[in-house]
Parts: sequence; structure tokens; C-alpha cells
Amino acid sequence: MSIHDTGATTVPSATSETDGATVSRSAEAMLAARHRDSAAKRARVLATLDVMLADGDPITAAALARRAQVSTWLVYAPGIRDAVEKARDRQRGTADTAASDTLDNPSRSDTAAVATLRTDLALARAEITRLRTDRAEHADQLRRALGTQLDTRTRSDLVARIDELTRTNTALSAAAARHESIIHELRAQITTLEDDLAAARTSLRRMIRAENQPPTR
Repeated sequence: MSIHDTGATTVPSATSETDGATVSRSAEAMLAARHRDSAAKRARVLATLDVMLADGDPITAAALARRAQVSTWLVYAPGIRDAVEKARDRQRGTADTAASDTLDNPSRSDTAAVATLRTDLALARAEITRLRTDRAEHADQLRRALGTQLDTRTRSDLVARIDELTRTNTALSAAAARHESIIHELRAQITTLEDDLAAARTSLRRMIRAENQPPTR
């Protein structure tokens, strides 16, 4: 009899089963980690929103995303977007009467977001106008100080006053520059939302036409 038994039954190896289980556990761990990271980011956005509301800071998508250190798209995610809209309503002292309709109708939601950004833009422009007026008034004070106080104050007093007015003027210029940057961001957001709104309306019209077409035989 040959020492090689060709009829012997081969015992299946457990290596493939072990490898499959390892891959499955790894995928589950990665998925769980992503869920935890997403939940943490959402919690951070909501916490930052509460802080901005309490401090009276203007609530915009860009400002909220920047302070919470998340992507801007997360601010518009379901759940987060509703909280942001309610916070804006509270900040302006208006009743949140259209919150449920906004969530049920994406087109109306986009329209409301565009309207909110336009309001923010108008407020920012008004603030820039006020800052420029204040800066002009301080510049006029500086000119009057040089003209009328020359005979009554010492050189050191005049230098101190000029330095004070110069610092104030510099601070007002910096504030105006910051608001110009905010306006630029708001304009970019308005453009993006208007594009999204136009695309949504086009898609809705196509769906309506498709539903109204007679069935093919």
C-alpha cells in the first residue's frame, strides 16, 4: 500500500474565516468611530450656537462653522439647520412661526435662508456706514484739536490726544474692514444658495412633468 493516501478527507482551514471576521470587526470599528466623530461635531456646533446666542454675536453659517471648527455644509445639515434658524429668530426677537413649513419644503427653506443672508448683509452694510461716520467724526475732532487746543495745551498733551484719536481711528478702520469681509462671505453664501434654489426648482419642474406624462403602453 502506498504511503500517500489519495482518498483522505482534507480538513478545512480556519484562516479564511478568521480573516473575514477580522475585516468585519475592523469595518464596524471604523463605522462606529465615524458616528462618534459626527456626533461630537454636531454637539460642538450646537454648543457654539448657544454661546454665540448668549453673547449676542451675529449668527451666520460661516461664522458658526469657523468658531465650531467644522465644515460649512454641516451647519446646513438636518437638525443643525433648524437650530440655527431658531437661534436667528430669537436673536432678532421674532417668533418662529414658519419653522415646520421650512423643514417640510426644501425650496421654501432655501428661500428663507437667502432672505436671512440678505438681512445679515443689510445689517453689515448699516454697521459699516455707522463705523465710517464715527471715523469721520473722530478725524474732524482730530483736526479741531490741532486747531483750537494749540494755545491751551502743552506739546505732550497734544501728542497724547493725537495718539488717542489715531488709535481710535485705526480701530474703527479695522472694524470696517472686518465687516467688509463679512459682506464678502455673505454675498458668496447668497450666490451659492440661489444656485441651489434654482437647481431645486428645475428638478421639481422635471419631476412634475414626468408625473403628468401619460403612462407608456
